[in-house]
Amino acid sequence: MTKAARVAEAAERWRDKMKIAIIGTGGIGAGLASVLAKTKHEITVADRKGGTEAAAKLAARGLSVQAAEVRPAVQAADVVILAVPYGAAAGLAEVADFAGKIVVDVTNPVKDDFSGLKIGHETSAAEEIARALSGARVVKAFNTVFAQVYDQGLTFGDTPVQTFVAADDADAKASVIALARDAGFDARDAGPLSNARYIEPFAYLNIQFGYMLGQGTQIAPVWLSR
Repeated sequence: MTKAARVAEAAERWRDKMKIAIIGTGGIGAGLASVLAKTKHEITVADRKGGTEAAAKLAARGLSVQAAEVRPAVQAADVVILAVPYGAAAGLAEVADFAGKIVVDVTNPVKDDFSGLKIGHETSAAEEIARALSGARVVKAFNTVFAQVYDQGLTFGDTPVQTFVAADDADAKASVIALARDAGFDARDAGPLSNARYIEPFAYLNIQFGYMLGQGTQIAPVWLSR
């Protein structure tokens, strides 16, 4: 089956309501919840406090989301989005069983002082998370988007924000591409999960532009083609 056919098939499956669990309710988790809650899918937010505070804030904006503890949220989900710091992701294996789940890794392994990445070249955050979460169908996506971008929407003029989607599981990748497009992203197939080794430094470059080089957080990387 061709890539286009896989995405089309996944999009057809995703016409039905799917259960999405977002683990982590900081800026990135809340931002993703805010755009995904506008789709037909059922969104649950989870954190160490049960997600109730985050769900209430989203509800105050007219967005329908549920709150849950991490374990039941993962159990019930078709797709789990990890919007937690990279250092916390591996520990989730002790909290819930991720086997068979599509797990979207949004993390970037940035050093605490933002001087660079903790890992790279021979591995990536996504690959390490795949090793830690036994049996999970790990997909890298959404990690190049600043949390603040969600507040003003996923378009810059007429140009949608891009997300780069990498995975070894073709069906899981196609499903995440379909979900991202449903939310309003221009989702790009970025190849195998090992390409997260390049996507994560790309995200770090975006951080450099935004914070160190003074361009602010209303920016997003775009891959142009003719």
